[in-house]
Amino acid sequence: MLRDKSLIPLSHQHQRALALCVRIDRAQPIRVSDLESWQAEIEQLYEQELKFHFSAEEQVLFPAARQFSELIPLIEELIADHAALRESFSQAESRDMSPEDLPAFAQQLSEHIRREERQLFERMQQLTTASKMQDLGVQLADALKDASQSCILPNESTKLRPQR
Repeated sequence: MLRDKSLIPLSHQHQRALALCVRIDRAQPIRVSDLESWQAEIEQLYEQELKFHFSAEEQVLFPAARQFSELIPLIEELIADHAALRESFSQAESRDMSPEDLPAFAQQLSEHIRREERQLFERMQQLTTASKMQDLGVQLADALKDASQSCILPNESTKLRPQR
């Protein structure tokens, strides 16, 4: 299903987060010498974008979705995901992740994003009127106004290297 324009800003942020997940996955095994750089990039993504993203979802999108009883269990799962992901972001900020933690984090973030895109966003578009989606889009835009609108560029340690 084509994404409603009201949800596109969230989907764009999802795309940037998924790009990080793909790079982490392709960089396996992560060298200990590169661990600091990966954690710094994870921290930067959270500080510039995902903390605003999570807040927008929790303050705007999830309450709107709760009006549909069939979505309440999914919303509860997504809120639990946010809590677990915040722990991982905190771990990255304090530079406490191990090389094994990075792919687990990438998988957790990727699965969360795909659940939002494939389940929540799809059903919201089916269940919500165009007028309410438009109102939701205005509220989301306001909630996301302080988030960075640019891609984070990988550094030497975190950029993809040619496959050998």
